[in-house]
Amino acid sequence: MFQLRALSGSHQGEGGHETNKGVQLVYGRKNLPQWKLRRGLPCGVKVSLKGDKMYAFLGSLVEFVLPRLREWNGVVLPAPSVNRNSPSMTSGVVSIGLKPEDVELFPQIEVNQDLYPRVFGMYIHFFTNERGKGAQNKARALLSGYQIPFIRK
Repeated sequence: MFQLRALSGSHQGEGGHETNKGVQLVYGRKNLPQWKLRRGLPCGVKVSLKGDKMYAFLGSLVEFVLPRLREWNGVVLPAPSVNRNSPSMTSGVVSIGLKPEDVELFPQIEVNQDLYPRVFGMYIHFFTNERGKGAQNKARALLSGYQIPFIRK
């Protein structure tokens, strides 16, 4: 939770808008003993960023973290054979996953590594208001403008 607070600049319960509630705990909905998850216990943290905080996070991601990743060439595009009408292609959401060693490259974490003895990975989801056919391509075009690379394997 402290790691996400440092990266986002948000705190629990912060935000005057209904959709921007700051850092929130995510609780387990099912018992999954193989992953040591229990129903009702905290299992993760999430934050929604908008406005200046979003642009500050995106700037540090693009300027400091992505260029320093060793074996990362970009966000992998789906194969050409993927159905263009599938829900993931019409939602306008682009997702990136970062490993714990990648999260340590954020300047907010790197400066204070002694405060974060255990760093966790994260998923970053870029939500756009595009919907329908071609929404995924428009979302990728928007992120390409922010210097986030995309590759096809």
